[in-house]
Amino acid sequence: MSSPKTHTEAPPLDLTRWRNVPNLLVASGAVLALLGLVVNPTQFAHSWLLGFMFCLSLALGALFLVMVHHLFDAGWSVPIRRFCEHIANLVFPWLAAFFVPVALFAPKLYHWMQVEDPHADHALHAKFPLFTWPGFYLISIACFAVWWWLAKNLRAASLEQDRTGAAACTHRMRRYAAGGIVLFAITLTLAAILWMKGMMYHWFSTMYGVYYFAGSVWMTLGTVYVITMVLKRNGTLTKVLHEHQFYYIGSLLFAFTVFYAYIHFSQYFIIWNANIPEETFWYVLREKGTWWYVGMILIFGHFFLPFLALLRIDLKLTFWWMTPICIWTWLMHYFDLSFNIMPSLHPEGFPIWWVWVDLGCLALMVGLLARAFLAAFQQHAPYPVQDPRLCEAMGLLAPCASPISGGDMDETEELADAMPETTGGAK
Repeated sequence: MSSPKTHTEAPPLDLTRWRNVPNLLVASGAVLALLGLVVNPTQFAHSWLLGFMFCLSLALGALFLVMVHHLFDAGWSVPIRRFCEHIANLVFPWLAAFFVPVALFAPKLYHWMQVEDPHADHALHAKFPLFTWPGFYLISIACFAVWWWLAKNLRAASLEQDRTGAAACTHRMRRYAAGGIVLFAITLTLAAILWMKGMMYHWFSTMYGVYYFAGSVWMTLGTVYVITMVLKRNGTLTKVLHEHQFYYIGSLLFAFTVFYAYIHFSQYFIIWNANIPEETFWYVLREKGTWWYVGMILIFGHFFLPFLALLRIDLKLTFWWMTPICIWTWLMHYFDLSFNIMPSLHPEGFPIWWVWVDLGCLALMVGLLARAFLAAFQQHAPYPVQDPRLCEAMGLLAPCASPISGGDMDETEELADAMPETTGGAK
């Protein structure tokens, strides 16, 4: 029986037939989204919020991966850092612009904005000044400002190192990551609480920010795996990738599969065990109607299926096996966000008859973000060409020349053949 075909054995990938996909997504998504706005503005507001939180997950997940790279001084992740920097920078101005409809439709999304006397409502009074009109908009602006500042400065230092090769750029990025990870945790938690949990403001959970974070990074890792595979197979990153990149991304995807399940189960178990009505009503609502089936989809599709599919080491290096799993992360993350957002509008069950509005809003945003990402990717080197850990990422134990910065690539290839690999991998 032949072994599975790994990335090193996969044929080259022709992307020319996919170049118009972002434009088709934008056109079809705009039609469906506008139609949804005309037919049912309230449904459009919820669908737009779902699409926005989905795309925000990708940008924040990429920003987290960039900061973790610098915090751990990682070597293997150097080739994939540049496109993660581009994804993180989509937070401004694109995702900030996508938030404008959320801000405009906020009274339709958040019932606490319609309460005449907030001090008479204990839940609102206890959360003062977070759940107030000024608090909502000021904190939202602050979150985008922090994310933009972090993503912009991390990429700027990375691009400066491409030009100068200075080690000071690496030190600067480490400092940004060290302070930024704290700001990232605070702002992501505030955003998840304000923009999603705030739809049912009486409910509270101290784990909700981590819950959104775990699902976001999980979906981002699936996306990063596919992008890395595509860039390798079309020749963009072929010279600087080693099999251990795919193994480590697959291992992180496996780790966050378990981490997400642990966080979601812990949140549910603590609320179930305490059995306090102010907490349990959130899950009681999501066990009614067809929401119960969505919950089962999350249990088996978000955890058990990817958990079992990612157990084997060699399959983490196999294109035909990993690609469906990575696409599956997008579908499960959509169900997860719908499980959080839609019950406030559709308590009777999953609104399958309005899925076309969800898909329209999501297609419009993804298409625009894809165009912005590709434009940024084409303007700069595809990976950090002067990063001091680049040779380590290639699996070499000796200094090597960058194929883009003017070095001798033949010398690099000879070194690659001569030097032992730093880590093993399925061939």
